[in-house]
Amino acid sequence: MNDATTSAGRAFPEGAGDGTRAVRAGLPEPVKHEPTLPGPVFAAHFHLPGDPTGPYTYGRDENPTWTLLERAIGELEAPGQDGVEALVFASGMAAVSAVCFSQLRAGDAVVLPDDGYQALPLVRTQLEAYGIEVRTAPTGGDAQLEVLDGAKLLWIETPSNPGLDVCDVRRLANAAHARGARVAVDNTLATPLGQRPLELGADFSVASGTKQLTGHGDVLLGYVTGRDTEAMAAVRRWRKIAGAIPGPMEAWLAHRSIATLQLRVDRQNATALALARALRERPEVTGLRYPGLPDDPAHRTAARQMRRYGCVVSFTLPTRARADRFLDALRLVDDATSFGGVRSTAERRGRWGGDAVPEGFIRFSVGAEDPEDLVADVLRALTASAS
Repeated sequence: MNDATTSAGRAFPEGAGDGTRAVRAGLPEPVKHEPTLPGPVFAAHFHLPGDPTGPYTYGRDENPTWTLLERAIGELEAPGQDGVEALVFASGMAAVSAVCFSQLRAGDAVVLPDDGYQALPLVRTQLEAYGIEVRTAPTGGDAQLEVLDGAKLLWIETPSNPGLDVCDVRRLANAAHARGARVAVDNTLATPLGQRPLELGADFSVASGTKQLTGHGDVLLGYVTGRDTEAMAAVRRWRKIAGAIPGPMEAWLAHRSIATLQLRVDRQNATALALARALRERPEVTGLRYPGLPDDPAHRTAARQMRRYGCVVSFTLPTRARADRFLDALRLVDDATSFGGVRSTAERRGRWGGDAVPEGFIRFSVGAEDPEDLVADVLRALTASAS
């Protein structure tokens, strides 16, 4: 059996599966009497006699715990690919900001989705304050193609949050590159086990590790992966300037959690599909979206580029009051604003005011509960919310 050497020096069997990679990603070479995954390194500075050479000089720039996590993320985002670099950040928005503000200058143009994560309008306002032209278009139908000419950066979010629209990453990346633009893909909803943007032609794969990557609702984290040395050097420089670095404990917890990523993703994806099928039969549910449903408007595109369809299902109930009663009636689901965790969460997304969604719109994140129990709880809550 042939082996493929990872960036950490360990080797995976050729064609190793997602579970094998997740369990072993980023681990160092075994050392007798040492733990398999070394504990977090808490250090603001390192011994540094003489000239400042070597990997670790100051805690804002590098940390051994980050290094192992970055190797793990790189191995999942781009397995078997050489020259891919990963950088971890204090949060998903820190990662988003690092790409946008390191790649764009006054007078440049950027294309953003107009149906993406609710913090993107804040990014738009700041970009425009710096003299950067911001163009927007919907995710669905590859509509961003229409506003690409002259842009320096195309930002893609697929599936989009919270509407779950999907665009053709390869098609958009090819079009952007032909026009001289770089391409960044927010891969948060898909995770590296559901979609690999770098393989589809993107220059950057960006994600909030707060969500399904770590999956326990106890870590804030973000990351950027890319293979363009110059572009990633600019992202690294921005991280240094902004100081948007993760704590070593958060980085260690994230690496520990990645070991169960494939188990969690497969369970959550299967249950999400079961829930979507059950919701499809309810007359009070409209606007149901889940890319894994064969009749979903995004399914054909998603099936070409996604290996798993995610843990989030969205749908709309008739009124705000009905949605609130539904959420109150749930017993196995937390009313919380994040997604991707082992405990199911749901929220009436319109309460934040930042998404163009109906008042009764529900974003539902499927956890790791028994599928039968979760589906039964949702159906019971729908019935109870009718009065």
